[in-house]
Amino acid sequence: MKRISKFILFFFMISTIAIYMTPVAEASGSVSAKSAVIIEQSSGRILYQKNAFEVSRIASITKIMTAILAIESGKMNDMVKVSERAVRTEGSSIYLKPGEKIKLEDLVYGLMLRSGNDAAVAIAEHVGGSLEGFVFLMNKKAEQIGMTKTLFANPHGLDDSKDHYSTAYDMAILTKYAMMNPTYGKISGTKVHRAANPNEKWDRVWRNKNRLLTEKYKYTTGGKTGYTKMAKRTLVTTATKGDLDLIAVTLNASDDWNDHIWMYENAFKNYDLTEIISPGMIKSIKNKVYKKKVYVKSAVEYPLTTNEESEIRVQYKMIKPKAGWSNQQNIPNVVGQAIVYLGDKEIEQIPIYYRNKQEKEESFWDQFKSVLQMIAGANSNG
Repeated sequence: MKRISKFILFFFMISTIAIYMTPVAEASGSVSAKSAVIIEQSSGRILYQKNAFEVSRIASITKIMTAILAIESGKMNDMVKVSERAVRTEGSSIYLKPGEKIKLEDLVYGLMLRSGNDAAVAIAEHVGGSLEGFVFLMNKKAEQIGMTKTLFANPHGLDDSKDHYSTAYDMAILTKYAMMNPTYGKISGTKVHRAANPNEKWDRVWRNKNRLLTEKYKYTTGGKTGYTKMAKRTLVTTATKGDLDLIAVTLNASDDWNDHIWMYENAFKNYDLTEIISPGMIKSIKNKVYKKKVYVKSAVEYPLTTNEESEIRVQYKMIKPKAGWSNQQNIPNVVGQAIVYLGDKEIEQIPIYYRNKQEKEESFWDQFKSVLQMIAGANSNG
């Protein structure tokens, strides 16, 4: 399985916007779900969708956001005192007791594996200071990562508010973001977790409710189940085969296990992760200032069908060289962009760097400023 880099949030948002703007042919009749989507994890490319941008209730897949906020809080080793409010939460439970103390990490396992609503409230109160404060954090994070049609009203997904909804696509984007965190990936993919229980003679043992992970589909790597009377069955899963990592989401599905298997099998059959740009020097740029001096730091990989491979082209947009660049130290680190097109559609762009003899490290904001300068004055070259 290929490791997915932790990109700076700015670049995550830019790539998410580009993906959203790329139209995908509507497909219907092949899954039971009212809304469905499957995306490739690193690029975010939509490989199949059915009403993927339609707003709907989401039930307990809400807890993906609760889990990633808990993990990112840096408090996973904290001992959490369970409140009366948490214990009284209705629905699925890990049977917490008022006043008991339990490790936040164990609460996240109980949240993800057993869908504990009591765990969700206990996490929210500890990480957010209050349930209401945590909901504010949920919505801020949703906004930051490009979930444009999502609103959270609670940390568990119960049908206690009409102002709690999302889309299949937004939940895929959330999972894409969460899977960049190794701790989330580990918890999401855990089949059985044992947690200390100081109030009893036995430990708590939680088995994952995600049957796609535990028994039905060998390529499954994680996910989260959900159900309420109003939302019906909801499901998010992740799967890996070869070097292709996928995320599938279904909302309001009567046959969600088979929906996910069908989407995965079709995607694995039809798409390969193709390296379009390799890291290193760019040999095709012939301008005398840039020749044998410019490079990209990372590869560009994208899921393509066999027929699409011939439709790929790469355009290099470079800053027009300036008079003062006779002194190499005046040349900025970022001097252009490599833009990848599939047919007429832009699918990816990455910065092009200039290699000085004494190359200096730039801060994020220095690089950001260079990119803006490049956009303002770029011209095509090579």
